[in-house]
Amino acid sequence: MEYLPIFADLKQRPVLVIGGGAVAARKVELLHRSGANIRIVAPSLIRDLKRQWQQGSIIWLGSAFSPCQLDDVFLVISATNDAVLNHKVYTEANKRRVLVNVVDDQARCSFIFPSIIDRSPLVVAVSSSGKAPVLARILREKLETLLPSSLGKMAVVAGSWRNRVKQYLPCINERRRFWEKTFNGHFALHIANGNSAKAEQQLEKDLHCFLQCDARNQGEIALVGAGPGDVGLLTLRGLQLMQQADVVLYDHLVSNEILDLIRRDAQRIYVGKRAGAHSVTQKEINSLLLALAQQGKRVVRLKGGDPFIFGRGGEELQIAAKAGIAFQVVPGITAASGAAAYAGIPLTHRHYSQSVIFITGHCCPSAYNLDWVHLARSRQTLVIYMGAMKSQAIKQCLMENGRLAETPVAVISHATCADQQVYIGILQELEELAKQASLPALLIIGEIVELHYQLAWFGQQPQAAGILRPAVINFA
Repeated sequence: MEYLPIFADLKQRPVLVIGGGAVAARKVELLHRSGANIRIVAPSLIRDLKRQWQQGSIIWLGSAFSPCQLDDVFLVISATNDAVLNHKVYTEANKRRVLVNVVDDQARCSFIFPSIIDRSPLVVAVSSSGKAPVLARILREKLETLLPSSLGKMAVVAGSWRNRVKQYLPCINERRRFWEKTFNGHFALHIANGNSAKAEQQLEKDLHCFLQCDARNQGEIALVGAGPGDVGLLTLRGLQLMQQADVVLYDHLVSNEILDLIRRDAQRIYVGKRAGAHSVTQKEINSLLLALAQQGKRVVRLKGGDPFIFGRGGEELQIAAKAGIAFQVVPGITAASGAAAYAGIPLTHRHYSQSVIFITGHCCPSAYNLDWVHLARSRQTLVIYMGAMKSQAIKQCLMENGRLAETPVAVISHATCADQQVYIGILQELEELAKQASLPALLIIGEIVELHYQLAWFGQQPQAAGILRPAVINFA
């Protein structure tokens, strides 16, 4: 983040504008809307600015800029085409630690103007940090169509009720739940229809019902699948619950981009587990989930992939069910689906594979009584989660039970992310492929892997382990 987005209170604060042309006029109009005390320095003023000066709504200090004019201002805007003057304004403002914006010159700006969606008192600002202002404007235009004009009125009415709600609901978590429910209920509908009286009545009714609700202090657990890595693959329902959570317990495989979508004031607790480096035991996680929910908190248990596929989600919810804690599940795109799709490998295909089997590498090799004869069958796809460390044993068990050494295989890590790695080879090379990949890695074994050469579409080209490559199989 190159700029910290803040909203400044400019009411009755002195702001200096250098320049008297059309660009300066646009900035002055924006400053008027924020209630600033506007001073202008310019050799001449365009008609609109001159009219404002004559009406006394702006102060025209004179035609020439002097550094002393910066001594008591809150911020300064230089809107001229004089590069020498702009540089002087920027330098003098920095000496005095006065915020300065030189229009259309990012290098000489200690603050920048975002694109604004104004639903006062609700204001949304969009910025590209000065890199692509046209892109920010386009995004603003899209948001303008999505955000109803009634939002401002809703904020005004809610603001007038804020202290009253606080008296009845002293707990911040209770207030948050009340307002979330209210803003998504009939209150919002009445505001949108322009009926403020009915909206106020609805607020009264909503508050009374909320106070009578025995369940308002009860916590709940939401088990949310974060998907394989790409933030775009997070489900809408998962995002909604992350935005409502009081606390989020997350795993190692949840990307930073997804974590950034958690509500800012929610508590985040890392409970990730990695091979050989378990930071929190499963028993501790279970206890923590219960303790937080029993405190009345809305808890999101955020897991990479899908929580019900090798995610121990079922174990965690069994504990919640036994304790009588309310819970829900939001499935995620599992690593197998995400990795295969982004590597251009369909998991099934009528000419290559009529079935797909998921197993975990933790259960390899045969000491866990896996049916290796069944797993080694041809014309099926075998997907092995967390199997890279057992790749030598997996290769041996499959080949001993009939899988051909030339069977195509893929080893995929950082699936669906910008740094995704895809190593393609044959079963005989599986151990060498796995050594090259970052951990954790997903193994895909079967004839279907060959379609990667036709269907690969994302990221870098595959990394080959050696000179052995699977032959093209023609089923035409």
